Amino acid sequence: MKNLMKVLIILLLSNFYLFLSCGGNAANLKVGNSAPNFTLEDAFGTKYSLSDYKGKSPVVVYFYPKANTPGCTTEACGIRDNWSKFKENNITVLGISVDSKQAIKNFIADHNLNFPLLSDESKTVSKEYGVLNDLGEDSRITFIVDKSRNIADIIRDVDVSTHADEVFAKAIKLK
Repeated sequence: MKNLMKVLIILLLSNFYLFLSCGGNAANLKVGNSAPNFTLEDAFGTKYSLSDYKGKSPVVVYFYPKANTPGCTTEACGIRDNWSKFKENNITVLGISVDSKQAIKNFIADHNLNFPLLSDESKTVSKEYGVLNDLGEDSRITFIVDKSRNIADIIRDVDVSTHADEVFAKAIKLK
């Protein structure tokens, strides 16, 4: 009976953690708003600024809670497996988390990820986008940004297994 109680408590706590780290509200941003500019580095020190893509390509900016966790891995591998579609259609994808560059570098190596994952270790961009949750991690939320740098769509309830297809379908309409 004690073991069953321990299992139930663990399940309850893990579901609570999942609830806090998924979804998100980004209540400060709405479709049609100008997407806040940012400059962040990837795991290898290359800088990416949202403003660099203005007038050039739609941008998928997706925030994820933690590198190398099951949901984040499924989400990132979906982008990886569909990367040729994004690249052929000039659609930029930028993944952002508050993970360290080393954690992101390990994530990339462990799963052969082939697109930019950026570190917001200072949490500045995450706060500006309103996606930082009570655990100090990013909520799972995606912004589709058009060529004028306006927010064309916000996906608050992300299904990690279909995320890549969903964001591609939305971004391709902005070409």
